[in-house]
Amino acid sequence: MMLPKHFLSDQSPLQCGDAVAAIITSEDGRYLMQLRDDIPTIFYPGHWGCFGGGVSPGEEPRSALLRELQEELEWQSEIGSEFVNFDFDLSPLGHGKYYRMYYEVKIREAEVSRLRLHEGAEMRLLSPETLFALPFVPYDSFATWLHFSRHRLVSNPHE
Repeated sequence: MMLPKHFLSDQSPLQCGDAVAAIITSEDGRYLMQLRDDIPTIFYPGHWGCFGGGVSPGEEPRSALLRELQEELEWQSEIGSEFVNFDFDLSPLGHGKYYRMYYEVKIREAEVSRLRLHEGAEMRLLSPETLFALPFVPYDSFATWLHFSRHRLVSNPHE
């Protein structure tokens, strides 16, 4: 697995903020993923990740995801339930607390060909075996792995 060209050497500022993402699955269990542009001003350029993006001040997360899917794919989709929410505390780094909220979204394979990619270098339906072998945004990787492995999760017996 080869790192994108400027992944570790670039010094461009990165903007922190709340975000939403879609875990998009097809009928056969593949995930629709985006190859992020290889530009230095975004988190994890040149990596595969979920579709989604920033939540504007005052915007509801579900509305933000609907907006992002429309902007990135020209897709008006039904948003399923919230799947998982990660909280990031960057206070020790001099920044605030942020979240990344993931929603489940279903897509029919026939719909994929009608999507128009406006952000990212590529989109693909990928099997879990293929996806997890690629350079993958770490937090999206964890959320997708949890989605794939959700049947294995058990509650802590000590709670």
